[in-house]
Amino acid sequence: MNGLARASVRFRPASFAGTFVALLVASIVVMACGSLLQTGLTARIEPVRYADAPIVVAADQFTRRVIGNRDNREEIKAVLPEGARIDASLASDIESTRGVAAAVPDYAAPVSADRIGPLTGRDWSTRILDGRSGDLAEGAAPGPGEVVLEDASAATAGISLGDTVTITAADGPHQLRLSGTMADAPSDGSEPGAPTAWVPDGYAAELAGHPGEAEAIAVFAEPGADLDQVSSDLRAAVGPDVEVLTGSERGGVEAPSLPFARELLIGFGGSFGGVAAFAAMFVVLSTITLAVNQRNREVALLRAIGATPRQVRRMVATEALLVAPLAGAAGIVPGLLLARWWYDQLVERGAVPAGVDFATGPLPALAAIGAGLLAALAGGFAAARRPARTAPSQALGEAAVEGRSLSRGRWVAGAAFIALGSALSILTFQLDGDSAAVAAVGVVMIFLVAVALLGPAIARTATAVLGLPLRGGGAASSLAAANSTANARRLASAITPIALVVASSSVLLFIGTTVAQATEDDVRNGVVADHVVTTDGPGLPTGAVAQAASVPGVDAAVGILRTEVLYNGFEEFETADTIAVSGDPGALDEVLDLGVTDGSLADVGRGTVALDHLLARSLDADLGDTVDLRLGDGTIHEPKVVAIYERGLGLGQVLLPRDLLADHVRTAYTQEIFVSRSAGASPDHVAAGLQALDLPGASVTDRQGFSARVDGDLEIDAWSNRVMAAVFGGFASIAAVNTLVMVVLDRRREVALLRLTGTTRRQVRAMFRWEAAIVAATGVSIGGVIAVVTLTGFARAATDGLPSIPPLQGIGVLAVAIGLAFAAMALPSQALLRRQAHAGVE
Repeated sequence: MNGLARASVRFRPASFAGTFVALLVASIVVMACGSLLQTGLTARIEPVRYADAPIVVAADQFTRRVIGNRDNREEIKAVLPEGARIDASLASDIESTRGVAAAVPDYAAPVSADRIGPLTGRDWSTRILDGRSGDLAEGAAPGPGEVVLEDASAATAGISLGDTVTITAADGPHQLRLSGTMADAPSDGSEPGAPTAWVPDGYAAELAGHPGEAEAIAVFAEPGADLDQVSSDLRAAVGPDVEVLTGSERGGVEAPSLPFARELLIGFGGSFGGVAAFAAMFVVLSTITLAVNQRNREVALLRAIGATPRQVRRMVATEALLVAPLAGAAGIVPGLLLARWWYDQLVERGAVPAGVDFATGPLPALAAIGAGLLAALAGGFAAARRPARTAPSQALGEAAVEGRSLSRGRWVAGAAFIALGSALSILTFQLDGDSAAVAAVGVVMIFLVAVALLGPAIARTATAVLGLPLRGGGAASSLAAANSTANARRLASAITPIALVVASSSVLLFIGTTVAQATEDDVRNGVVADHVVTTDGPGLPTGAVAQAASVPGVDAAVGILRTEVLYNGFEEFETADTIAVSGDPGALDEVLDLGVTDGSLADVGRGTVALDHLLARSLDADLGDTVDLRLGDGTIHEPKVVAIYERGLGLGQVLLPRDLLADHVRTAYTQEIFVSRSAGASPDHVAAGLQALDLPGASVTDRQGFSARVDGDLEIDAWSNRVMAAVFGGFASIAAVNTLVMVVLDRRREVALLRLTGTTRRQVRAMFRWEAAIVAATGVSIGGVIAVVTLTGFARAATDGLPSIPPLQGIGVLAVAIGLAFAAMALPSQALLRRQAHAGVE
């Protein structure tokens, strides 16, 4: 049997071409996703600022909780959106540890300066971390009320020693005297950050709004000290809630976005990769099953001459072992190229820090080859099961006629998957946006498995319905109806990949459009302010709200501080966009109409909260209930719900007072000021007055401009969905074409017989077109139903509305699926007719 398998692959390569193509594409998808996953798991950034400090002590940047009980206890964790700071007084304890020479608390205060732009305020003593502990270029070290700038910053501002520099922090402007300048920082090849402004020791923490709290503590060891032992002693000294970092782990302190980038890459490579791998294996399984079923006569002949079931299965397994590794290996390089392009796009869009290296290794390659091999073996064994078990005396007769009924096992399995998909669709209603999106893709896969299992029954039903009008037509349509009815299993193999194209592409595309449309509606209906003041710098100082309110013609001005809070989701932490209002929350109605349905925003205070109705539903919270939240720095906050509103998408799902959140964010800058005009005030005059305010980097826009900024913030998610839809849809399209071509080319004898009995070539081509129409109509209908059911569940969970399907995109998906069906049947049938004409079959 091994020799027969080798001979089959060697002398009949065309019979295995479809299997090879399916395995190749599956290998590319698995390789690409596996590479992104590995990059996320191993993501590191080499330290730059802390390169000379062998040890860095920082706060734990994760919040944690334990779920379950007894033997089922499990700890889940999430990255803190605002990060956590460390008590700077720990530096004295660290310095007293054996082997430690010095411990330097490091502060970073995002500030801005007139004519310079964004700066980072740092204590004078921390210049040692920049490797610039030598003399000043000119002047003296900063004393009280003084600052030292880099040469380039001073030149840009046109100031000299002794001049006054206005440094704006979150709490307002600070007038500082320029006491000296330092040489510009040497380039290290990484992306340049904001220039530095050195201030007296302890003043940077005040500028940041967190006196006594440092970003990290850089630790310098004594000469000859054992770093491993020093690190171990430090862990014992500082306690379990503080991290002692060495090596490349130090770079993570410099890049707060690294944990989020890891989650993103792991999400792409793991979550999407798992679904994509499942789809790939699903397609490979059906393709190999089709390939083996097309050789029923060959297998039947082997059984008739005495081959045992074990020998037949062994032959199929050997064929898989010969084809699958070659296809898997061929997909490694294209998969790496796809992953590299994907990764570069994420870096370009700022979703991944530039210092993270793209990881390659043997594990994704082994996974790609191994997954294809397992799928090939599973598909081969599944397809060979029935002919291998058939008695030799019945084998040739069984092979000559297609089976008419499904086995009881397929009926039961198909019904079970339909029930599972339906249950998961209902469960999706109770999830929040991110979890609902993940569940939606899973629903698609489950329903498609049910379609594959019940495919012949679905095909027979479709041909019975669609065949009625065809039988009343001409010879070509009658032949199409008769062939489709008689060969339902073959038709089912062609219908399933078309349904996969429609369902998968639609769900991945329209998840994004549904969220975008709902967000646009909430922003358009919710923003009633006439003007919005924003900035491209670190933010607007606290006093900016009062300045805006003092502009002639302004009726109300409300400042918004934006952050995120964490809450207990479905067995994991979820994040919710949060807005903190300066002043009286009751005044918010004058600039934002959040659509309050219960309670009053005026009741929001330090111990109370207002929630968007979707989040309230996820938390099962109503008025008067207490909700468990984690603020951006991990602080547990349990406020009472005093209001529920409808328009939270794009505006904020949680509403809290600013004075509460100011101490729990990196910097307490105001992100936007919403302004309403007095009756009769000139829009141009008010806008000019707001623009004339002394606010660094501020710009004034209207409702439409603010909506455009919100749309821009959603672009990374929209782009990700489009890329996933392209990868997934492209794979499904190739699978559809591959399957349809295999189905057509398997009908050489049938077409030859039709030609010998007088059917013209034109009639044969028309017959294939009618069959393509049946395949397209059935596949599009099934895929469309799956997509609508799935998207409806997602839309109800994420937006409490209906799916948003842009007409052009919807038509595009349908056009691609229908075009694939017709092209994949027309082109090989034309080639088949041409080959038979050359062979003399006229």
